[in-house]
Amino acid sequence: MRPAPKRGFWLVAKREWRWLLHDRLAPILIFGVPLFAFAVLTAVFSHPVIRDLGVVVVDADRSDTSRIFVEHVAASPSLNIVERPDDLASAARAIRAGKAISAVYIPADFERDLKAGRRPQVVAFYNQQFLTAAGVALSGLSDSLGSAVDSAAAAARGAPQASRIGSLVAETIVLVNPARNYALFLLRALLPMVLHVVIALAAGYAVGSEFHRRSMRTWLACAGGNPIIALAGKLAPLFAVFLFLMLLLPLILEGLLGISFRGHAPMVIIAAMLLIVGYLALGALMQLLVRDLATGLGLTGLIVSPAFGYAGVGFPILGLNAFALFWGALQPLRWYMAVLFGQAARGLPLYDSARPFAVLAALAVLYTLLAFLRLRAIAASTSPTAPEVEPAAPSAAPRGIGGAFLAEWQRVLAIRGAFLLLVVAPLVYGIYYPQPYLNQILRKIPIAVVDNDLSELSRSIVQTLDASGAVSVALQADTIADARAALDRGDAFAVVGIPPGTERDVLKGTTVHVPIYADATYLFIFRSMASGIGVAINTLSSELAAGGARTDGSLVKAALASTSPAEVLLQPIFNPVGGYASYVVPAAFVLILQQMLLTAASMLTVVALAQPGGGAFATVLGRGIAHLIIYLPALALYLIVLPHFYGFSTLGQPLQLFALASVFVLATSFMGQAVGAWFKHPETPTLIFLGTSLPQFFRRAFPGRAKQSQNPCLPAATYSRRISPSTGWFGSINWAQACGRWRTTGADCGLLPSSTSRSR
Repeated sequence: MRPAPKRGFWLVAKREWRWLLHDRLAPILIFGVPLFAFAVLTAVFSHPVIRDLGVVVVDADRSDTSRIFVEHVAASPSLNIVERPDDLASAARAIRAGKAISAVYIPADFERDLKAGRRPQVVAFYNQQFLTAAGVALSGLSDSLGSAVDSAAAAARGAPQASRIGSLVAETIVLVNPARNYALFLLRALLPMVLHVVIALAAGYAVGSEFHRRSMRTWLACAGGNPIIALAGKLAPLFAVFLFLMLLLPLILEGLLGISFRGHAPMVIIAAMLLIVGYLALGALMQLLVRDLATGLGLTGLIVSPAFGYAGVGFPILGLNAFALFWGALQPLRWYMAVLFGQAARGLPLYDSARPFAVLAALAVLYTLLAFLRLRAIAASTSPTAPEVEPAAPSAAPRGIGGAFLAEWQRVLAIRGAFLLLVVAPLVYGIYYPQPYLNQILRKIPIAVVDNDLSELSRSIVQTLDASGAVSVALQADTIADARAALDRGDAFAVVGIPPGTERDVLKGTTVHVPIYADATYLFIFRSMASGIGVAINTLSSELAAGGARTDGSLVKAALASTSPAEVLLQPIFNPVGGYASYVVPAAFVLILQQMLLTAASMLTVVALAQPGGGAFATVLGRGIAHLIIYLPALALYLIVLPHFYGFSTLGQPLQLFALASVFVLATSFMGQAVGAWFKHPETPTLIFLGTSLPQFFRRAFPGRAKQSQNPCLPAATYSRRISPSTGWFGSINWAQACGRWRTTGADCGLLPSSTSRSR
């Protein structure tokens, strides 16, 4: 007779491994979802530097000088002229249709005014609703048009006259990430971020299944009644699988994309192990607290899904509000990111990464201890398995559309998970998700200054920088080496070096180049900081040129005309202040509405198919109408109430928004019903849709990059966004809210110079 297997850790682990191999959903969640996410994100960032963004040029002058401007814009590697319309209304239509992200307007009589010394104005509009692509377009427009001004002035008037006093010019030198590669930061962060969602959901699914389809008593019996052994043995196979996937990430980054690793590999590996332990314990803890699979998965998703912002990836930590800082500090992911970027991107000494490593270890221990204590309490109770409440089946099949409508309402009210998804979750997410982004723009970014001139002018430079709203002088170092050390530690994000003899050279009429040594790992910080430093130095240079006169007086205008015979006006449209929340939250709101409804519709379909039903057409349509009525409060909250509350653009008419939203909700409901027909268990949609939310978000939030990522080798990643209802709805809602109507003229969409523009 074969002896009974010995109870303990190995018996629990073997039991769990056999279940993982034979369960239909577990391999999809553990392997399929990460592979899908890796494929999508790798495709999105397959071109790590954004190039060939569409621009339309309206040349109302059509002179030799204006053609020089067009040639310079066409020569920019980040821009691509897609149209040459005759008026701004046509340019607005091109931007609205997504063909272009910017437009350049050269006014009539430009060449004549340039020769007459009237300093004519060239206006460049760029759509700042898409903040990432807009930053690249802004840089390309500024460089190309600035070069065109010099070339056009030389062709039309000859060499510019020498200035009576010199000027200051900021010259940026990128020390970290000189290619300004988005993948260096975002892809390195996003792959572990997707994996941490899957880790928590997989742990929740493994533990929650003991309350639902498996046996809690058998699980504890295999561990000999020891809750520590029971939980450790259950999570051990998952730990091994996810550790393998985490070790696979550097191969993807370095092998496919050439993103090198610079730091201490053992520390990062141990930090990855702590991250896995922390989120395995957190996912298990949520299930042990609620003892209901669907509800526990929903709570887990609520915690891990918005970590993109709370971990300081979506918006920098230095710009987070108090609540976001507090909640983010409780997330192991935030501290893992600090270790990862300190080592992988900057190559810091180990002691500089010791603090986030210690906090990460403490959180992993804390959540593991809480999960053990909760499991011990359940094991000590007389009834470890909580009874699952199933909705009562109707006595007869519902007839017609009205019967399907009423039956769906009954299911929503009876099933706790569906009620939470359709009613409670939109309210919670609407308040909880935007918190990291509410400060909108970065202020007082710390920088270091090395003053090698020690003159009155150099002190004015330091004071002007410190008085800027964008940057703050956090350190005045004696040498560039000391300032570089602060840059590597993250205490400063740029070093401004004032060269010796600056004041002397300016007084002699020489142009002095002020070097700015910058860290471009986080491109959002880099652009905000470089813009702030450039504006501060240009302001001081203009004051020097004025020589005490009024900055808008004729003497100053004459001096400006001698150095820059034409003015370049950079005009943002849609989200003119460049607020990060105005950029990312509307897209996130659309995706939240879609994912909640998709999950709920699929979950309810699994239940509905197990009950008596009527005709297929009437059932599908009746359920879709029920979802629309139930979702009306959430739609009003996300499209009207919250945009007003948070200060987003709200020009859309309520009837237009309702018409668009109705089509979106019905399409999403029908898609959820179609997908739900393939599932056997109600919790399956939660696992699938939550696990794939982040890749879907980046397919929406990076429209300028989407055209770069049409990789025929990855058809699932390439075309995944096209079957999603939120793809078309986001564009329609975006324009309705930004312009206030579906069809607009150029003036309606802001294609006119205004006081919010930036002048070069």
